[in-house]
Amino acid sequence: MDVSLNVWVLTILGLCILIGADFFIGRKPHDVSIKEAGTWTVVWIVLAALFGLGLLYFGNAQASQEFFAGFITEKSLSVDNLFVFVLIMAKFSVPSQLQQRVLLIGVLIALVLRAVFIAAGAAIITTFSWVFYLFGAFLIYTAWKLIQEARADEGEDEFEENRLLKSIEKKFGVADKYHGTKLFITSNGKRILTPLMVVMLAIGTTDVLFALDSIPAIFGLTQDPYIVFTANAFALMGLRQLYFLIGGLLKKLVHLSYGLSVILGFIGVKLVLHALHESGIHVPQISIPVSLGVICGVLVTTTVTSLMASKKQAAAEAAARRDDEPAQEGIKA
Repeated sequence: MDVSLNVWVLTILGLCILIGADFFIGRKPHDVSIKEAGTWTVVWIVLAALFGLGLLYFGNAQASQEFFAGFITEKSLSVDNLFVFVLIMAKFSVPSQLQQRVLLIGVLIALVLRAVFIAAGAAIITTFSWVFYLFGAFLIYTAWKLIQEARADEGEDEFEENRLLKSIEKKFGVADKYHGTKLFITSNGKRILTPLMVVMLAIGTTDVLFALDSIPAIFGLTQDPYIVFTANAFALMGLRQLYFLIGGLLKKLVHLSYGLSVILGFIGVKLVLHALHESGIHVPQISIPVSLGVICGVLVTTTVTSLMASKKQAAAEAAARRDDEPAQEGIKA
């Protein structure tokens, strides 16, 4: 889809207005209720849907389908980010009333960094078509790695700070307690970071690691930088509300990693087929409607099986507790 500079400017301006409104409404630190989180989650999903329909009306059906496929993929992959966000919040003991501010600024940092990744990815793809082979192979490898981690149940117990974050903390110093919404304070004549600033940087920089698979994944669905950017923007900007809405349900999505691995593997195969086609080899290509159907089908199946497995596990644990009660009463007697 041919997008003019004016459309890019208007789109970015519109996103800035939405982000500003979100920040203005939630500017006062407070505990986010389920009702508030649910309302804003619906708002962002509706806005994304309206944008996708706008692409259908002002652009074409393919652009609209690519946006929805990209948005759903990025949204599903961003849910995996929430597991790490929970660990970060716990590690830094972030007060509940400050968590919404942390996520807002952290997600903004993530969006800026992803924009850089998207620009770089678009430039590389335009110059080197063979990069699709690398993207495809990387996604298939990531899919396999996700399955291995899910089987081993690794990477969910503790958050480890990255080198960039550690170097920033070492250079500037960090206060020993939170100071409201302040990001910097002056201590002994030296300007140092507050824990709030460190957490925001942790959220934003950690998302870069997730972008390493999500950006190639969406480029596997569309090579249009405008659609890639807007799909990422809408997926990320609703992430803060989603954190508070389904935070308690994350542990019940026990099969999420398997579902994401299937999606990444599928898109990886799609990228390899596309690369072969670009090289002049006649191979079948996977259309966007098929991709959209596979992605939605995998997510629905994963969610249903996860909830069924969690319910079965909860019932087994309850039965085990009931069996232990008579034994404990006998010991006390």
